[in-house]
Amino acid sequence: MKKLFITLLALFIMNLTASAAGTFKADAKTKRIAAGTRFQLEFLQPVTTSSGLEGDFFTASLKNELSANHTVILPQGSIIRGSISSVKMAKRFSRGAMIYLDFDHVVTPNGRQIPLDLSVVKCDDKIYYDGGLYKNLGYGEAIKENYDKGVDITKRATNYGLSVGDDHPGLQYLTTPFCAVGGFLGGVGYLIGDSVADMFRKGQDVYINKGEVLTVQLINPIDIPVY
Repeated sequence: MKKLFITLLALFIMNLTASAAGTFKADAKTKRIAAGTRFQLEFLQPVTTSSGLEGDFFTASLKNELSANHTVILPQGSIIRGSISSVKMAKRFSRGAMIYLDFDHVVTPNGRQIPLDLSVVKCDDKIYYDGGLYKNLGYGEAIKENYDKGVDITKRATNYGLSVGDDHPGLQYLTTPFCAVGGFLGGVGYLIGDSVADMFRKGQDVYINKGEVLTVQLINPIDIPVY
């Protein structure tokens, strides 16, 4: 008799739960967030190529509230979870590290986990054509940066020679050529010296610090339940 009572009670609870679930589902409504929508994500822990490994998880919070027709779809502070999908380590010849992030799902206000697909469109680092984040690509880019710095050294030295004439008219005809030649030699020296060093120097690591904000874009639309 006791077993029969327990069985009937269990069936009653199951039917009640199923009925409640059906009612919950029937009352549920969804709002669509269109593809192309941009999110501002603040990282809740650092992510870096120096210590991060493929498969490591990370979390970020939504900085901007998403709403439509006066209805909040995703409030500010909603949690988005993801993982590192790939890491390319820094190498010699100034070949920088590269990191790929996979944004997995967003946690809705009622606790549901909705899968989503995001791509980074703006950050402090550079973005490769395939979505990887990096600081510098390699030796060719390093030489270009050295050349630009060398040109800047020449310009600064020349401008200094010209500025002498502000207080001593006519003196710039002497100081400008002298400073220009000195700046040119200094710029060439910097270009050659740093370019040789860049052959043996490792490229830079990628650091996404705690609190850093990335702008991401929704690739496919998602439907979020609202009540």
